[in-house]
Amino acid sequence: MWWWLLGLLSCSMLAVIITFFLITGQRYKVFSEKCLRPPAPLVTDSRERDERLKRGFRVDRVPPELDAVVIGSGVGGLTAAALLSKAGKRVVVLEQHDQAGGCTHTFQNKGFEFDVGIHYLGQLHNNSMLRVALDQITDGQLQFTRLEEHFDTLILGQHDKRREYHIHAGKTEMAASLKKQFPGEEDSIDEFARLMKLASRRTPLIAILKMIPYWLVNFLVRTGLLHYISSVFRLAATNHSEVMSRLTQNKDLQALSAYLFYGVPPKESSFLINALLLHHYKRGAYYPRGGSSEFAFHIIPVIQQAGGAVLVRAPVQRILLNQQGKVYGVTVLKGQEEIEVRAPIVISNAGIFNTFQKFLPQHIQQKPEIQSLLGMVRHGMGSFLVFVGLDGTKEELGIVSTNFWMYKDNDLDVLMEKYSSLSREEVLGNIPMMFITFPSAKDPTSSIRHPGKSCMTLLTMARYEWFEEWEGTKLGKRGEDYTSLKNSMAQELLDWALTIFPQLRDKVVMVDAATPLTNVHYLGAPRGEMYGAEHNLERFSPETIAKTRSQTPIDGLYLTGQDVFCNGMAGALHGGLLCASAVLNQILYIDLLALKKRLKNKQSNSKKIW
Repeated sequence: MWWWLLGLLSCSMLAVIITFFLITGQRYKVFSEKCLRPPAPLVTDSRERDERLKRGFRVDRVPPELDAVVIGSGVGGLTAAALLSKAGKRVVVLEQHDQAGGCTHTFQNKGFEFDVGIHYLGQLHNNSMLRVALDQITDGQLQFTRLEEHFDTLILGQHDKRREYHIHAGKTEMAASLKKQFPGEEDSIDEFARLMKLASRRTPLIAILKMIPYWLVNFLVRTGLLHYISSVFRLAATNHSEVMSRLTQNKDLQALSAYLFYGVPPKESSFLINALLLHHYKRGAYYPRGGSSEFAFHIIPVIQQAGGAVLVRAPVQRILLNQQGKVYGVTVLKGQEEIEVRAPIVISNAGIFNTFQKFLPQHIQQKPEIQSLLGMVRHGMGSFLVFVGLDGTKEELGIVSTNFWMYKDNDLDVLMEKYSSLSREEVLGNIPMMFITFPSAKDPTSSIRHPGKSCMTLLTMARYEWFEEWEGTKLGKRGEDYTSLKNSMAQELLDWALTIFPQLRDKVVMVDAATPLTNVHYLGAPRGEMYGAEHNLERFSPETIAKTRSQTPIDGLYLTGQDVFCNGMAGALHGGLLCASAVLNQILYIDLLALKKRLKNKQSNSKKIW
């Protein structure tokens, strides 16, 4: 009886806090149907694109009387900046790379265009929360192409023991196709689908933990009431292997449930995050029309309309604090000089480690509350990418929009644990997993922008320690040993990919590769991680979820991006939503949900008329 009363009390307190947010302080009108415009024609002129994406830092380009400075132009930083701009704030985004976009930027090599971080996206069906949010921060200009219903293929094993499984999109099609491929596992698949749906529907509660006062979270955790509110918190704190071993003993099905790798074996990862990743594509997989650089290209004008700017080649050196410990801006290195850019709010999209261990003074870093926060997370695993240019169209080459995930064995725990324990000398010949994708086959504009050319990207995880010897060396000047290791790993992955696509062997025009050190250079990732802080089980404990929020122990300093919520474009965008909500002292999700409901009702009424 006591827990029921405490639960009622907790819910009442939560309702009071949300009401407080709604009726106190200034209310900003951030979202509007009126901002949406018909999509403009795709801009292919390189000069016009560079003017927006590669606008370099100069003192005279910094807007006056800034309301906020954002460090980093990834999706998390751009989302926070765009939302503040919609609220009438003047924001400057400072990017250390020579083009904006973070993991959404693209690059060209020998006439081929490659994306670096956006391979495919989900939850972009009409009037979805993610689609509505993206429409708002781009004024409706970002367009997507839906991929084939069969969007992923999982390949387990090698040679004559190789098994192939197809993952299909669709409310019922995903489970139905799995049942056909795993006869006798119907009940297990139904239960897994139920848990995926539960995880998706209750994930907003995870965001709520990041917005309500920490004392309330602490109270809910210590009394055990949190688990009575929703079972999603138990799913978040339970490792994936444990849940799946209760559902099925089929090793292939267990592997399929966690095939979307991000550097953490299933037994060390949260069931919640793996369930969400697969459920993310249940309503279809999508690719940005025009390539992934379209994200930054269409968000930047929203920031500029409010008097703000996005400037590149602007490496932030320090976050400035006054004697009272409040931020008042940052310094940017320009040549040999550090230039101050002042604002009462600083938002960091540079990651939790860069923010607290690189940008802040040493004595501030040592504060117990900051050390406590850093002690809850650790660096994620690095990545290794291979970019392959192919001579021919997708029709000529026989390539498809479907992605391929390959593992040499179906015990992902043993496979990933063994791989991550390898020394540098042991890596070659022992890469056990790979992702294959053809960006040019997903984007219908690719054949127009790059006629007669196709591209393939290969991805695997890689430990920073394998490349640490060359830390601090300059791009392109890292020596023969580094080049040999990089090229040998790239060739190993390419040879493996060509066993699946042998018709491409004589069509390879160019091959380039990116190591964790490449990510350090271009993304500013401290140890080459693409997905920020590691997505291990500890990160999804209620205490860590609540602590890794946008507000920081430093007055005026906020975090955004993947480290605030979770990995990927959607995770980074939600990090931006949480950050803007904290800065504006307004729960923007409530306004976004209201807009989503209006748009859905409008669509329903339109259908009735027809």
